[in-house]
Amino acid sequence: MKKLIFFASLIYSLSLFAQQAEYEHDYMFFENSLMSGSYYYSSTSCRGGSYINNIQGKIPVSDEHAFTAPNSLMLDFSKGDGNWEAKILFEKVRGNDFFKESHHLSFWFYPDNTGEELYPDISIGPGKEAKSSEKLSFVPYIEKRKKGGWIFVKIPLEVFGIKDAEPGEIVFSGNQVPGNGRIFIDQVELYPMMEAAEGIAPPDITARGYERHVDITWPHIADARVKYLKIYRSEDQVNYRPVGIQRPYYDRFTDYTGESGKIYHYRVSLLDYAYNESRQSQTAGASTRTFSDEELMDMVQEASFRYYWEGAEPNSGLARENIPGRKNMIATGASGFGIMAIIVGVERGFITRDQAVQRMKKIVSFLGGCDTYHGAVSHFIDGPTGKTTAFFGKYDNGGDLVETSFLYQGLLTARAYFDAKEKAEKEIRNGITCLWEAVEWDWYDREKENKFLTWHWSPDYEWHIDHKLIGWNETMITYILAMASPTHPVDPAMYYNGWASQEERAREYRSAWGKTPDGSEYTNGNYYHGIKLDVGVANGGPLFFVHYSFLGMDPRRITDSYTNYFENNRNIALINWRYCSENPNKRRAVSGEFWGFTASDGPWGYRALEPLKEKENGTMAPTGSLASFPYTPEQSMGALKHMYREHGKYLWGEYGFRDAVNLDENWQARIYMGLNQAPVVIMIENYRSGLIWELFMKNQEVAEVLKNLKESE
Repeated sequence: MKKLIFFASLIYSLSLFAQQAEYEHDYMFFENSLMSGSYYYSSTSCRGGSYINNIQGKIPVSDEHAFTAPNSLMLDFSKGDGNWEAKILFEKVRGNDFFKESHHLSFWFYPDNTGEELYPDISIGPGKEAKSSEKLSFVPYIEKRKKGGWIFVKIPLEVFGIKDAEPGEIVFSGNQVPGNGRIFIDQVELYPMMEAAEGIAPPDITARGYERHVDITWPHIADARVKYLKIYRSEDQVNYRPVGIQRPYYDRFTDYTGESGKIYHYRVSLLDYAYNESRQSQTAGASTRTFSDEELMDMVQEASFRYYWEGAEPNSGLARENIPGRKNMIATGASGFGIMAIIVGVERGFITRDQAVQRMKKIVSFLGGCDTYHGAVSHFIDGPTGKTTAFFGKYDNGGDLVETSFLYQGLLTARAYFDAKEKAEKEIRNGITCLWEAVEWDWYDREKENKFLTWHWSPDYEWHIDHKLIGWNETMITYILAMASPTHPVDPAMYYNGWASQEERAREYRSAWGKTPDGSEYTNGNYYHGIKLDVGVANGGPLFFVHYSFLGMDPRRITDSYTNYFENNRNIALINWRYCSENPNKRRAVSGEFWGFTASDGPWGYRALEPLKEKENGTMAPTGSLASFPYTPEQSMGALKHMYREHGKYLWGEYGFRDAVNLDENWQARIYMGLNQAPVVIMIENYRSGLIWELFMKNQEVAEVLKNLKESE
């Protein structure tokens, strides 16, 4: 028996190793900047009579020269006494934590009439090994390869005294020779050990125009030797210039031109890891034109929907945590949201019902075989194996009741939607019912006092993460589903005893995270920016509080002893909008047209921001205002137009709006997040048709609980 366990463990370990290799990323310091001006992940310094051109202490981004379009980094320096330094910092992208094997540092540079004697020195700054290398000249490592004036440099890591490391910064600095110079740097990376791709041919492409951008699409490219697709654009069908590069894990490229009423033509080529370029593809053309409000909403919904359709983890059909990120890691809560987005996709004609049926069959089958913990799923699951991924640390290796409730909000919506008599849809309904009835919600009432549900349980660490679910926040849906369970319900009294509890530990909990006694008893009653708030801590908190639980659960039909939740949610959204309109911190991105503090990626990592001077840092996430459409249609439409038309160059991409931007820091998220794209699709649809609210509320178990909320006090 022990031998069987050993071999099973060995096989599983080998499979994880193989998956890790398949999902590795390039260790890239710089390929392009989404923002013009300065490069956020950099710093400069100078001493004495030496100087390095900078923008508020950061390296300038230049579109004057680029090895890979659209831009590069400019090192414009003068060397006298003293010295200068320019650091390119490694950008730690969420979930990009497995990297291809590399033994060299490489980059391309454009000397711009700067003599070799002035080329700067280079060193590697501390990473995991927590040490810096000595400075050295890169001149001996210049290779013969040149492309359009760009010169390739490849330096063995061992020359820096580093081997198999993950460094944190690349440092350019003045050498001993005085003088003025200017060079451009691009594609700074740890050079991966990849095979050259001889004879690769570009795919056929199609182009589709929107108001101010064009999407270029192609069949999926599975050849791992392909590093990029290179996109060329022409306005006269004669002169084609490169406008960008794209990673092959996307099947499209979004070219935001910023103009409507124009005709564009495109071609693409393929680049391998040695930057050898294939021939160019055939030409595809498209035109842009001004869109109506309805067309703009269609556009945003369809683009955001693609995250869950084109960007899904292939074995399960479920949503990834973020893209780019861990390609095999499923986020269960985001997957529930994604299921609802897929239903919207059918009704809006983005996909057919049969396509959605096939995807849902895959999803339900996968969930029937993945790890569960008293019926609850973990926060993250490995797609190829169905095993739990403890992405947030070793204690996060069991059931996550909140993510489970987000997932089942989507599954129960799907059960109501796929109502045809045919076999496939009946299988979907029956499968969802089996999964739903298997969740032991009452197990997560740890103390069995009919008070608080507990967020996590682990088979190894049990209740180590002892986090009680206490409102007001995003977890109302967890209590409602726990009360509605047909097989393992909790006492309805838990709604008032736990979620809306007014006992001391609940008051202390709310006061601690809100940094105020306002709303500590669940009820609030104060006015903020002229708006009364019935329920909520401080002035309502981040906007995802009024989104996540209410994607399927219709707040218009939720009234307890304290408030009606559509009215309360609307007031929270309006408070947020009025705060942003006033913009007391004078943030560059914040206004009545660019509003909505919520949870998102940011310059300092993932954070939940609130409309309070001390609780926001200027990072704006488009999901905040767009997922508030049912509550604030006029203000949300204004934000949609403003973000797309005025900020689309860096905000708009392949899956709609990128996660966030901070103009004060000249920072832009590279990722799209599973928790933030779907609420845009769903809540715009709830504003337009009420579709998802109507479907979810068809579940009689849920409808009965909500009808009796006042009686359960």
